[in-house]
Amino acid sequence: MPNNINIPDKEDCKSCSLAFAYNEISLMYDIAVMLSSTTDVHESIEKGMRMLKRNSYLDRCTLFMLSDDKTQLELYASIDLTAQQKKMAVYKLGEGATGLAAKSAEPVVIENIHNNINYINKIGTININSISYVAVPIIQEDGVIAVISANTCKSSAMDFDDVVRMLTIVGSLFGGTLATQRKFAKEKEELTELKTYYKDQALSEYKFESIIGRSSKMRVVFSMLETVAPSDATILIRGETGTGKELIATAVHNLSKRSNAPFIKLNCAAISETLLESELFGHEKGAFTDAKEARKGRFELADGGTLFLDEIGDITPSLQVKLLRILQEQEFERVGGNKTIKTNVRLVAATNRNLEEMVKNGTFREDLFYRLNVIPVNLPPLRERYEDVKLLVEHYLQKFMQEHRKQMSFSKAALEILLDYPWPGNIRELQNTMERIVLICPNGNIEPEMLNHVLPFNYQKLHMPTEPIPIYVPETATITKQPTPRLTKTSLLDMEKESIIQALIEHRGIQTKAATQLGMTARQIGYKIQKYGIEF
Repeated sequence: MPNNINIPDKEDCKSCSLAFAYNEISLMYDIAVMLSSTTDVHESIEKGMRMLKRNSYLDRCTLFMLSDDKTQLELYASIDLTAQQKKMAVYKLGEGATGLAAKSAEPVVIENIHNNINYINKIGTININSISYVAVPIIQEDGVIAVISANTCKSSAMDFDDVVRMLTIVGSLFGGTLATQRKFAKEKEELTELKTYYKDQALSEYKFESIIGRSSKMRVVFSMLETVAPSDATILIRGETGTGKELIATAVHNLSKRSNAPFIKLNCAAISETLLESELFGHEKGAFTDAKEARKGRFELADGGTLFLDEIGDITPSLQVKLLRILQEQEFERVGGNKTIKTNVRLVAATNRNLEEMVKNGTFREDLFYRLNVIPVNLPPLRERYEDVKLLVEHYLQKFMQEHRKQMSFSKAALEILLDYPWPGNIRELQNTMERIVLICPNGNIEPEMLNHVLPFNYQKLHMPTEPIPIYVPETATITKQPTPRLTKTSLLDMEKESIIQALIEHRGIQTKAATQLGMTARQIGYKIQKYGIEF
């Protein structure tokens, strides 16, 4: 044996083996830590592959995922590949060494890639130093989900058993991370579906984002809201006092892409002119008396979200100019300041005024009106929503019975009186009336006479059953007593029916003209015709 050849003893071999094992464990630990500390799974897997290449003399690592139909392997992550190479990297199940590893669920080792027909190089050129190819399946509970592979170089210090073991461990780490990601993605999808389900329940026949209604006019409003709410268009809500304009504005915000951003509300009629400008745009320190510190306005607080301005028709001409500027330029200055502030706000305005008439009179700017009236939403008064009155009565009855711990119900006659009432104050009046009924009336059945102290006096006088009014007669007067027919509820209803028939005959069946003659609304006479079964 030549003297210049050193044969390592057993201790030296043992030390090398321990050093390699330590390096391998250290590498696996670093990859595991890296995978657990990032949210970008794809990027972290590719970083792990680079760590393998840097520490283990492995070349061109790739991770192929099995398709949902389990027929082919598609490239998920790789290093040192061009975009064109990535497009070509698709293997059918059982095709080449990669496809065989997936089909057999066993590692496949090709010692020499230059003379083995199972090595199908779809990716293209490889490193001239690469001589071997190893493909290892990644197996989960449902079977093979992926294949991790790598080329080995001539200079690699590892044998094939080492490479297979290392790729198996790393593949398990990658597979576990991918499984966790898929689990979270599935749970997120299920939560999204659940949220959609509950949202659909809320948007059922009777409710739309806490707005109760099933009448045809309200269905038109709901349909429009579903269409325009996801946009950023300015919306002008028109309607009488108490029709629920604030609820509509809230629904617009909740259905928009700004739903997670601020929703700021301001009633322009409730604040004086001097304070309204500060409320809208904010003020700087010392801008006026008591301005001891800078303060953000509603436009600044609503940045990124929605600002609801109620009673927009009550703002002064000077504020109309400033409001027009912020709608056009999306910028403003605080009171007492000169710094221009940019804002991104979706404006929803509301009013019960006739803005068109105000424009003609010169009390409201025409250009501002057109800026606000991009999407008009007209809320019908409650007297035109006959189908919804009963729903609202039942809703508020249940609500206030629960609040005041009472149990009651309406008789048919009492409910008919509430349904027949025109509700000039709309939903707000109905809500207050229902709370008054629950507070005043005793538990049990609510009869018509119990509503005497609830509805307005004029309506009681015309429509509610009352006791006969006593007439004073002097003692000296001589009276010839004649039998007087007593008016009963039945006779009053018959008289009402005859009056309606007579009015319809006089106006040739035109309900609106007959209703005007009788002092009713078109809705009321329509209800009476249906109630009495009048045919004409």
